[in-house]
Amino acid sequence: MNASPATVTVNARRVPGKKRTTASGRKPKSTRSTVLTIAVWACVAYFLLPLLWLLIASTKSNSDLFSTFGYGFGRSFELFTNIGALFTQDGGVFWRWMLNTILYAGISAIGAAFFATAAGYAFAKYRFLGDKPLFYGVLGAIMIPTTALALPTYLLFANAGLTNTPWAIILPSLVSPFGVFLMRVYTADAVDDSLLEAARIDGAGEFRIFFQVGLRLLGPGIVTVVLFALVSTWNNYFLPLIMLNSSELYPLTVGLAQWQSASTSGGGGSQALFSSVITGSFVSILPLVVAFLFLQRYWQSGLASGSVKG
Repeated sequence: MNASPATVTVNARRVPGKKRTTASGRKPKSTRSTVLTIAVWACVAYFLLPLLWLLIASTKSNSDLFSTFGYGFGRSFELFTNIGALFTQDGGVFWRWMLNTILYAGISAIGAAFFATAAGYAFAKYRFLGDKPLFYGVLGAIMIPTTALALPTYLLFANAGLTNTPWAIILPSLVSPFGVFLMRVYTADAVDDSLLEAARIDGAGEFRIFFQVGLRLLGPGIVTVVLFALVSTWNNYFLPLIMLNSSELYPLTVGLAQWQSASTSGGGGSQALFSSVITGSFVSILPLVVAFLFLQRYWQSGLASGSVKG
């Protein structure tokens, strides 16, 4: 079948290295929006400028922190000196705080992702008595701020004798109402009912279907919940503050806050630990950056596999 002259003309204009034109010979209108471009750059600046300030401040001494411009370097480069002081302060307790934070956040993120995935899968693919009221209860729990639940949680754990233990941080972090909602929405579209019916016809049980069929299709959603739970537990301050009494159990947030309080106190025995606090804050975000860079490929692979489904 011969192509029409108009088609030949349009295709001939789509030659690599030449400007793209329409059939009438006009250049296509640019889809770039100045307002959106400014908004994107404003968001980038909003997120990156504090990190840039933290990086620069980590290279300064205590005196330079208060005598130089925030985004300007000090009179000497003290980054490695600050890191050395950070890891040796109070007998190297920062290492302990780092390990505690990794333990709390790691177990909480994996556990919260598993329970949220199982609950979201059940809400999306099963119909049972009270499923809608239960799901509405999950939606209502999203609206409750975590600080409002801190005191009841403390009283509950105090009666159970679990305060000042790692379980006081891990167990509350396993509950993620937003993760359940997210996985319920994601499962409804990612897991086809025909796959589940085919597995049931082959004789597979519901647990086997969930672990061998459902989980393989929910990778990007699970990674999203893992990252949300990881960041939430890693940055959690108020719950560890009221639950823990021993400095050996502190996470980074509470430990660095204690150093900050020691620096700002007016007592004669106070220490100037501002550089250590700033450097510790900078070091504490590095594992989160690594986690995002490592796990983003699962998002990309999940989106790529989903884009070719027909």
